[in-house]
Amino acid sequence: MPQKMKAVVKARPQPGAEWQEVNVPELKPDWVMVRVKATSICGTDAHIYEWNKWSQDRIGSQKLPQILGHEVAGEVLEVGPHCKRIKVGDYISAETHIYDPGDLQAMLGQLHIGERMKILGVDHDGCFAEYFALPESVCWVNDKSIPPELAAVQEPMGNACYALLGETADVAGKSVTIFGDGPTALFSVGLARASGLTRIFVVGMSEFALNIAKTMGADHTLNISDKSVNRLEFIRDHTGGYGTDIVLDMVGAPSAIEEGMKVIRKGGRYSAFGVPNASPLPVDYTNGIVFRGIQIHGISGRKMFDTWYRVKNFLSSGRIDIRPIVTHLFELKDYAQGFDAAMGNPRQCGKAVLFPDPKELEAAKKRMGF
Repeated sequence: MPQKMKAVVKARPQPGAEWQEVNVPELKPDWVMVRVKATSICGTDAHIYEWNKWSQDRIGSQKLPQILGHEVAGEVLEVGPHCKRIKVGDYISAETHIYDPGDLQAMLGQLHIGERMKILGVDHDGCFAEYFALPESVCWVNDKSIPPELAAVQEPMGNACYALLGETADVAGKSVTIFGDGPTALFSVGLARASGLTRIFVVGMSEFALNIAKTMGADHTLNISDKSVNRLEFIRDHTGGYGTDIVLDMVGAPSAIEEGMKVIRKGGRYSAFGVPNASPLPVDYTNGIVFRGIQIHGISGRKMFDTWYRVKNFLSSGRIDIRPIVTHLFELKDYAQGFDAAMGNPRQCGKAVLFPDPKELEAAKKRMGF
């Protein structure tokens, strides 16, 4: 192993990041060392990159400098002496919620929401680098048929899988409204189609993204800028007057939350994944939730490791093709171009994937037909 590597570092408490030479991380007894093959940009990375209030409060300048990134696929180069499951040469992705086995939630099987849980790329150095280290306990061994540019996005696809399928996966033959047109929302469209949902509505604001939603299997796409359509009436008209069985909030905008509570049918399930940037929220607790019997399911990460298992099977079986969502590929050193694409407004990017090795980038371009 070399002692130095290149990485994308959040070096200062201000917008942006830096391409730096840093030390290769030390290998702990129960951790593994991974060579990054591909890594993708997440909304969380964008928040840290722009250094908004959430990232200032969540990370703070005292933790800097820190390597960004948490969505990844790579090859295991070394394993610590206490590792038993992961082996050198394994092709892995990272479950980014690093759980504490002593947490009550972990002991109850809720590994993803423990009190002392840490997040890769948020609480310590991430994977926007040539190499990174993580605990063996959160390594997911990939199916080798899934190429790195797709294996790297299994983490956000797992968010979509958990939001859609919930705890029971009882969704076949049902209807869903998805609020949002970002990559995770687009993953949920494809998963909905593959899982047998019969009416799929997507509410968004980017025609570029909504066209991807159509490709992924949406029955109806509704642009919020189109004032000629009453979305509540449209969705009810296409669901027998009831509204959809399931609503996925993948954006967190107060207006989307308010609308989502109106288009869901009585007794329906509402998956709350988006994070609002304003309060108080426009929710009628009594008449909108209690008397309508709405089930609200908070989505924080993925259900470990149930959703990883499902996502792997969806991808390796060919039941879902997520290539239309992966729209941009860059060399890792060109991370700024990746962030510009991922953070563009209006949205003209699905998922942006970065490659430390230019040979890996060229191979991915050939596979993707770029």
